[in-house]
Amino acid sequence: MSKISYIKLQILSGMANPSPPIGPALGQKGINIMEFCKSFNKKTFHLEKGMPIPVIITVFQDRSFSYIIKSPPSSFLIKKYLLIKKGSDKPGTKIIGYIKEDILVKIANIKLLDMNSNNINSIIKCLIGTACSMGVKIESN
Repeated sequence: MSKISYIKLQILSGMANPSPPIGPALGQKGINIMEFCKSFNKKTFHLEKGMPIPVIITVFQDRSFSYIIKSPPSSFLIKKYLLIKKGSDKPGTKIIGYIKEDILVKIANIKLLDMNSNNINSIIKCLIGTACSMGVKIESN
């Protein structure tokens, strides 16, 4: 079977439904929207409800599909550990929280499978950049 396209979406875990953006994105490729939603919701049922989950859907010529579920965005995981709703509106000057290095290691291990690096230190450096752009300072253990 040959692939005709990929669709990249970010869907809340256990909450896929045919409304936008899922319905239009899948509908224009001829995919059975309800089949995807049921499958995705079943696969993400065990995760925290409402967690944003990146998904890459491969569409085949016969309108069948397969999909890969990725780990939540780094910014979501940082906000979750800090118990905050959003990052700083002035990241360079306004600090909204502090995160310990050991928490960054935990997040890096979650992100390890999805990143294009297998070096945990490189992933931690990426997470430090994300944290800094959110107005979060790094604390040593």
